[in-house]
Amino acid sequence: MPPSNREGSTLFRTKNPVGLTTPASERRSFYRDELLKHWQCLEQQRESYSEKAITDVEAALTRLLADVDRLCARKDGDVLVSRLLRKIDGVTRLSAWSDPKKHH
Repeated sequence: MPPSNREGSTLFRTKNPVGLTTPASERRSFYRDELLKHWQCLEQQRESYSEKAITDVEAALTRLLADVDRLCARKDGDVLVSRLLRKIDGVTRLSAWSDPKKHH
C-alpha cells in the first residue's frame, strides 16, 4: 500500500529549513509526488498484475522514494530519475491516463 500523503511528507521530507525552497528541493518534491502517483495508479490496477509483479514494483518505488535525494544530487540525477519514472510508467501507464493528447 502506498504511503499516505501524511506519511510521504514525513518519511521522505527534504532536509531544507522550513519555508526555504530551492529548485533542487522543488525537483525532489516533484519526483516524490510522481512516484506516489505511480504507486496509487498501481494500486488501482492491482487485479491486473501478479502478486510478484506488484511486489517488485512496490519494492522499486520504495527504494526510489528513499533514495530520491541522493539520486537527484548526482550530476546525471534528473536524467536517471526521469528514465526510472518512464520505466515505471511502462507498468502503471499513468501517463496514458493523464495525457490530454490521448483523449478523444
